[in-house]
Amino acid sequence: MKPCWLALLFAVSFCVCPVASANERQRADERPNIVVIVADDLGYGETGMMGNRQIPTPHIDTLADEGVRCTAGYVTSSYCSPSREGILTGRYQSRFGYDINPTGKRNLLPDAGLPTSETTFVKKLNEAGYRTGLVGKWHLGATPPRHPMQRGFDSFYGFLHEGHFYVPGSHADGVPYQNVLTMIRDSSLEVGQRIRTDNLIRGNYARMSEPSYDQDNPMMRGTEIIEESRYLTEAITEEAVSFIDRHHDDPFCLMVCYNAVHSPMQAKLDDCQALRRITDIQRRIFAGMLISLDRGVGAITSAIDQHRLRRNTLVVFLSDNGGPTAELTSSNAPLRGGKGSLYEGGIRIPMVWSFPGRLPEGVSEPRPVISLDIAATALDLAGLPADAQADGVSLFQWIDNPIATGRQHLYWRMPGGKQALRSGDWKIVRPKRGQPVELYHLKIDPSEEHDLAGMQRDKLRELINRWQAFDAQMAP
Repeated sequence: MKPCWLALLFAVSFCVCPVASANERQRADERPNIVVIVADDLGYGETGMMGNRQIPTPHIDTLADEGVRCTAGYVTSSYCSPSREGILTGRYQSRFGYDINPTGKRNLLPDAGLPTSETTFVKKLNEAGYRTGLVGKWHLGATPPRHPMQRGFDSFYGFLHEGHFYVPGSHADGVPYQNVLTMIRDSSLEVGQRIRTDNLIRGNYARMSEPSYDQDNPMMRGTEIIEESRYLTEAITEEAVSFIDRHHDDPFCLMVCYNAVHSPMQAKLDDCQALRRITDIQRRIFAGMLISLDRGVGAITSAIDQHRLRRNTLVVFLSDNGGPTAELTSSNAPLRGGKGSLYEGGIRIPMVWSFPGRLPEGVSEPRPVISLDIAATALDLAGLPADAQADGVSLFQWIDNPIATGRQHLYWRMPGGKQALRSGDWKIVRPKRGQPVELYHLKIDPSEEHDLAGMQRDKLRELINRWQAFDAQMAP
């Protein structure tokens, strides 16, 4: 049943954000544009720029060639929703107690998502005259007060929950997905078993069956429910390009939040055919999803180039967390762990900052950079005051200084007693509640294979005390 109630609820409660005055817009015209491209569940080791030679990602790689490739780029959580809270607020989401990751119907709870007490950097840019848009995945609240257009975005195209099928259809009802090869998790099968019917594969290859991602989670334009027949990765790309075409004469901030390569696994048939050299069908579908995402990055940067905006536009590319290997085959190599963990594979992600003429080009940056820095850098570029409560730092404050140490301390907290802290090249990790704290030296052991907790007890205690001092500042 089409959830018409959702459109009615948004229509009743939605209000229009104020429009900047002519003088404000004139002053803003010379300010740089900001484009943030977020991939979903893309592992550290899956792009060419990070050494992968199996799946071609030429457009992401070119972005790295034209900018700063962060080999120690981090996010604030290894789950989607809290990670995105950190990106948009520039604050550790633990400061306002948002460590959870709502899924399914939990997205509909009134307190699920970005608290209304928090302000996004996008809202500040919008109030200063920027045109602002979100294309793709939100996952920061599905109730009207938490809708993207109530949080600083002029326009929105996408969906509100954690995931979405890439084309219309239903594996549960046997309605075929057209023009894609689909692989669905089915825990009712034997472990490792796969059953294929035409272009639908069911397999028991991860810990749970495929969720009903589309339930109560329609595609939307603004607050209106729409029908979407395009392959969703391509639709998100086309909507992003359209936003740039419409607003190229104004300063703009565009968030492009792909759901690729998040499950469900669905790749276009022609992409799968082009990748037939990859013999494992699960891996081939993943690769097809990734090359479609990469084409999208190329189309977005081409649109920026066509309007001669490249030297006045900051483009940031990153993943929201590490990849879930069993679910997607996504590689976090050479790092340990993946999505859901606080080992490096869960929180260290592919990240590029590109701004020709303003940032170094073709540089590999080993100093830590965290997603919190996006908000601080955007406000800095727009000439707006820094947020006194922010945890991020503008990249322009230190990137050109080769002797600057960058971020010295990075903090993480997740449900289940998971905790971590990076201090210089040292890092502590508690995998979950009740387990001992582990200690690693990331410069010599980035794969976190050698726990030094028993040998370096003073350093262990120092970092535990520092983590506890950070945590004392956080909300329950």
